Amino acid sequence: MKQGFKALRLTVFLFVALSIVVFSVSANEPPVNLQSVILDRFNGETTHQWTIGGKTLTHEFEWRTVASRFASTIDGQSFPQLGFVPAWPQAVFGVNREGADLRSLGLWGKFDRLGDNWIDIYPTVVGSGAGGAAPTPFEIPIPGRIRSIDMWVWGANLHYNLEVFVRDYRGIVHAIPMGSLAFDGWQNLQVQIPTNIPQTRRTLPRYAGLQLVKFRVWTTRTERVDNFFIYFNQLQILTDVFEALFDGNDLADPERVQELWGQAQAQ
Repeated sequence: MKQGFKALRLTVFLFVALSIVVFSVSANEPPVNLQSVILDRFNGETTHQWTIGGKTLTHEFEWRTVASRFASTIDGQSFPQLGFVPAWPQAVFGVNREGADLRSLGLWGKFDRLGDNWIDIYPTVVGSGAGGAAPTPFEIPIPGRIRSIDMWVWGANLHYNLEVFVRDYRGIVHAIPMGSLAFDGWQNLQVQIPTNIPQTRRTLPRYAGLQLVKFRVWTTRTERVDNFFIYFNQLQILTDVFEALFDGNDLADPERVQELWGQAQAQ
């Protein structure tokens, strides 16, 4: 009887101890507020608006492309080319979308020779580049502390690779592999943002979001490059928008600080 009572006490003790450990681990986890945001649907619009964390953000940009030196020029037509085509991943939008304005960003590429060729697809200031001038790059501010980036991509089973480039608050650009394009048709490519890319500071304001610089398609040395097509749809992020509140937290908001100092200087 005494041995049974001791065994029961030991079981209860272990259960309580384990519960305390589990509670302590959970209590030490930082709070998060994860939200999914579509940065661009690739339907040809240049005004992009997101509502996140109670704020509405609006940015104007359009996509351009540039390639390495062996990109083809045929009969006065230079490659690569971008265009918005009436096509979409059926896994997202279904088969029959008659009357819906659904499009995808299409890339048409040609190179004169095999090798480590590349094509950049990057956002630019709307209307820049007129008259033969170089377009002005626009780096997309990514809201929150981003966890992952995903995008629907149509591939023709070519052995190419896709990368996304982001810039941190120190000005350092990071190239993050999104994966191979050696698949048939539409596929969702997702990449987790490495934890060694800083998105916060020690000092206020602590939030230091990333900027999306561009996407890059790499061809491999033995894969054909004479004529190919790739399509992109629904660029999306998963981001943490939790902000800890403290006395005077509005003074850590750069927009609010500009507003307050504008009022102070006007007096």
